[in-house]
Parts: sequence; structure tokens; C-alpha cells
Amino acid sequence: MIDVAKLAGVSHQTVSRVLNVSRAVRPEVTLRVQQAIQLLGCRRNPADRTLASRRSMNLGVITFGVSLY
Repeated sequence: MIDVAKLAGVSHQTVSRVLNVSRAVRPEVTLRVQQAIQLLGCRRNPADRTLASRRSMNLGVITFGVSLY
């Protein structure tokens, strides 16, 4: 995200806002960030998102006696 921010000339917070589709970012800035993302070939990483938010959105189940189900 920092590389994209440097290339686009914005802060990493602005890159985050663009990725999360915030209306607080001007359209021309959004375009610059999107072009920088394409130029660098960046992709979203679900593992990074999980670490940053501390939520995996996964549910674990432990059960005994699976013959009942």
C-alpha cells in the first residue's frame, strides 16, 4: 500500500479509502490510485486484511459423536 501511495502521490490512508470505496476521496485522486495499483500489479490479500482487522470471519466447530448429525 505504501508503494502505491508513493507512486500516486497520496497517503496510505487515501489508498485504503480508495480500496474500501469511500466517498471521501475525490474522483481524480481515485483514478490516480487505481492507475498506480494497475501499474504495480497489486492485488488484495485476505490474510493481510485478517491481520489488520483481527477478524477472520471464519467459524470453527468442535463436535463429539458425529453419528448424531
